[in-house]
Amino acid sequence: MTLLHLDSHVVVWLWAGDATRLRPVWRLLRRSQLAISPVTMLELQFLFEIGRITAPGMDVVRELVRDVGLQVAATPLARIVDESIALNWTRDPFDRLIVAHAKAEGAKLVTRDRGILDHCSWAQWA
Repeated sequence: MTLLHLDSHVVVWLWAGDATRLRPVWRLLRRSQLAISPVTMLELQFLFEIGRITAPGMDVVRELVRDVGLQVAATPLARIVDESIALNWTRDPFDRLIVAHAKAEGAKLVTRDRGILDHCSWAQWA
């Protein structure tokens, strides 16, 4: 089974049941082991705190762990930071660490972020 990391907005769409936005990658999602970086949980919490999502980050993740078997990847932070140092095309710390985590695990990253897609061969459009 393919390991597939999800960018934060993809996690939100999956949690919200937004089939329209997920349609381009629905088959890939169903055939893959879905994972996120712990950094994604922090970004989800920020989104909750500013009112962009309606549930705390941990609640979103817990629901997806239960409902779709989402895993929280456990790669050591030092390895992720090592990978992130070369990703100097972005100043967004969340993007940098989420991308680095997927790269460190040799996983594809599902995203709709144009900057990530333009710079990362391992990113898949959602």
